Amino acid sequence: MWEDLGQDVDILIIGGGINGAGIARDASKRGLRVALVEMNDLASGTSSSSSKLIHGGIRYLEQFEFGLVFESVSERRILMDIAPHLVNPLGFLFPVFKGSRRALTTISAGMWLYEGLSLFRSPKRHKTLNPSQVKHTEPALDTSNLKGAPLYYDCSTDDARMTLESALDASLHGATIATWTKATQFVRDESGRITGCVVQDMLSPNRPPRTIKAKVVVNATGPWTDKFMRTGQREHQPMLRPTKGVHAVVEQHKLPVNNAVVCFHPEDGRVLFAIPWGDHTYLGTTDTDYEGDPAKACADIHDINYLLNVSNLYFPEYQLTYDDVISTWAGLRPLIKPHSSGGNDVDESSISREHQIIVSEDGIITIAGGKLTTYRKMSREVVETILKVMRLSNTLPDTQLTEAKTDRDPLPGAQNWPANDDHQAVANQILEASQNKITQATALLLANTYGMRGLQVAQLVAENPRLNTPLCEGRPEILAQVNYAIDHEFAATITDILERRTQLFYRAKDQGLASAQLVATHMQRILGWSDETTAKMIQDYHAVVAQSRQWKNAL
Repeated sequence: MWEDLGQDVDILIIGGGINGAGIARDASKRGLRVALVEMNDLASGTSSSSSKLIHGGIRYLEQFEFGLVFESVSERRILMDIAPHLVNPLGFLFPVFKGSRRALTTISAGMWLYEGLSLFRSPKRHKTLNPSQVKHTEPALDTSNLKGAPLYYDCSTDDARMTLESALDASLHGATIATWTKATQFVRDESGRITGCVVQDMLSPNRPPRTIKAKVVVNATGPWTDKFMRTGQREHQPMLRPTKGVHAVVEQHKLPVNNAVVCFHPEDGRVLFAIPWGDHTYLGTTDTDYEGDPAKACADIHDINYLLNVSNLYFPEYQLTYDDVISTWAGLRPLIKPHSSGGNDVDESSISREHQIIVSEDGIITIAGGKLTTYRKMSREVVETILKVMRLSNTLPDTQLTEAKTDRDPLPGAQNWPANDDHQAVANQILEASQNKITQATALLLANTYGMRGLQVAQLVAENPRLNTPLCEGRPEILAQVNYAIDHEFAATITDILERRTQLFYRAKDQGLASAQLVATHMQRILGWSDETTAKMIQDYHAVVAQSRQWKNAL
């Protein structure tokens, strides 16, 4: 946090998304001195706004990006091993209708290739269902003119928690993680090489800024990459072509699906999914070019129409209306601009998801592009690049560096996770740790959210039963999660709690607006906020909810 900043470090990472957190984890586990600063909350940008999937990207086979698929399915296996509480097998149903652009036999062959690239280590082996089997598996799906449907397996995840646990692991290995801390200016040596940054506390702007000196500065700001690289009037050629991806959430009974159903949009043929999400279903994603402030990216009425149209086509007995949409989220993919005339004559969905690591002449290292699934491998490559730069500049630390083992060491919540991946068994342990003061539903929520760290949340309730107070009537989230988020998960605002630590922003019917006052009062008591600060925190959360509902202004 802010109080820990000011010491010289080996690596200063700008950006607390999945890449920044992954780099911090890898570097700190090697024994390097690391500081990470994020101007908002961890994963507050793209890294909490993805499709929440860990997948190889079967559609990339059609683009002959076999290397990307192989890399992704290999990383999928690793993430299942190091974060089994967060990365869970999910079936994907691929309906093939008469007149489809690809024959059922062709798609089935593609499934074998997909599994072959994973060295047949998919979560489960694929199979092809006939129309009657599809109707039994997905009753809501329109099976008229259906020829069959391969059922294959990838994984779902909580993208914000994957980011958080990577940052937590980095912190456990000595990294300083400072959220709500913005890098405002580069520091340079006599030769013009960047040797650090000036940073500002965003929650206490009256505090004087601090300078962090570093041997290497890493730009891991995602869609803010080009904007950050122009800090201090620094000359920079734009390298990104951001595209916006929107998702919409409805209650599960409004659109009941048991697997992620692959849908082709009737307007442009793009692939979308209807994805089961506990007691909800979400639809996504769109893929459109975006210009402007990344912080203001949100769903518009065209995005919502686009998603509802494909849903109502594939699931005709469950016609969704605007009133069914509980929440939305919009994320920007920080894609590398294609090397063509202007970089904008390539279709959005055809832009490669490959990543690039760029070392600028003044020493800053930028990571851009890539996808959530491959973040760990990308992070390792960045740290290897950092070490090469340190060797060339003769700034490599004198201390003996160790192997990071990020592909083998579990994330914090997976420590002592059962080998048989029994989530209910962990929930039972959590229930016992609470002295049976929480419900079964809350115990399972804590297991799925925190992994084995859920025992610590349950113990808070055992010590203080008042912390079993629900955050939202009729839902399993409890007040103890607020305490835990503040003390152990870098949470500093109401939005941090409601949007990324508990997901009430997405799941509660009112998006957590009624919960905001309860959370605010509790945080005020813990953090000593003034009445003015508390009121502003509530106002800020209402503004975030309003942005996610901005599409309704067009109705």
